[in-house]
Amino acid sequence: MSRNAKINTLLLAVVVALAALPVVLGMGDHKEEPFTGSDAQAQTAITENEPDYEPWFSPLYEPASGEIESALFALQAALGAGVLAYYFGLRRGRRQGEERAAAAAGASSGTPAE
Repeated sequence: MSRNAKINTLLLAVVVALAALPVVLGMGDHKEEPFTGSDAQAQTAITENEPDYEPWFSPLYEPASGEIESALFALQAALGAGVLAYYFGLRRGRRQGEERAAAAAGASSGTPAE
């Protein structure tokens, strides 16, 4: 197994452990909704501390249900991942093209490529 494969396997194991650890250890069992987002937790804290608080702004679009909200969030995450994957793939392709061009130029001139 190459060094990069070992590092990738280790990183994957760390990500899986970070995702599974809170569930396995039962973190949040004492809460009514253990894994709510930070927005919902902030709203609860504000309501408890200042019951008469009125928000400055209202959302532009309010999804009809939590499932639609989750789907929109997943779509946003997928689009972001796609943009990042395209960018990194483009950079890698350009680097490989430059390496091939340098190797071809070195082979045609008779000097070893750097």
